[in-house]
Amino acid sequence: MRIVVTRPKGRGQELARRLRELGHDVELCPLIEVEPTGPPEVDVAGYEWVIVTSPNGARELAERMRGRPRRLAAIGPGTAAALRAHGLEPDLGPAVSTQEGLLEELPRPAGYVLFAGAVGARTLLVEQLNADFIPLYRIRELQPESFPEADLVVLASPSAARAYAALGRTMPVVSIGPETSRAAEEAGLQVAAVASAHDLAGLVDAVRQVGG
Repeated sequence: MRIVVTRPKGRGQELARRLRELGHDVELCPLIEVEPTGPPEVDVAGYEWVIVTSPNGARELAERMRGRPRRLAAIGPGTAAALRAHGLEPDLGPAVSTQEGLLEELPRPAGYVLFAGAVGARTLLVEQLNADFIPLYRIRELQPESFPEADLVVLASPSAARAYAALGRTMPVVSIGPETSRAAEEAGLQVAAVASAHDLAGLVDAVRQVGG
């Protein structure tokens, strides 16, 4: 199959390599760009929980964090891996990789909570936990002048799903998880498979479901 990987520039090579090892023809065409924002330092001392919901948030937090929270929570194995790459071990990673999944497993009362994420992130955690929120990055959706013809498009975020839908193309997609699938379906895209593990390995397995 010919597959398009839409991850941000510089972050799609490993997924492309794994898919090529399966014999697929892979094109890289970034549909989003990550732009750091927010304070240069984030003081987490005194928080009972600090929560990150994406690898981007985990990287930005790790690079700016001062002090140590009592506990860290990470939604999704990719987010947990990004923390570990900076020497931080999450204390909680919910089985269902959504904000709802985290709320189901987070001990209550949660105490003083910080959610570090993207500009425009869903506010469910903030509302349910009365948490502080610090935006550490924003996602810019890109509109490339041309987009490759392919059998399958890989989407690793809701923003990528919206950017792909805006192109008006109809090629089926593989999604990294439920939030991305929801964004894709709301935009009228055909979701051919959803990763059961919300990381690179899960995306590769989802592609296997579609075409080997």
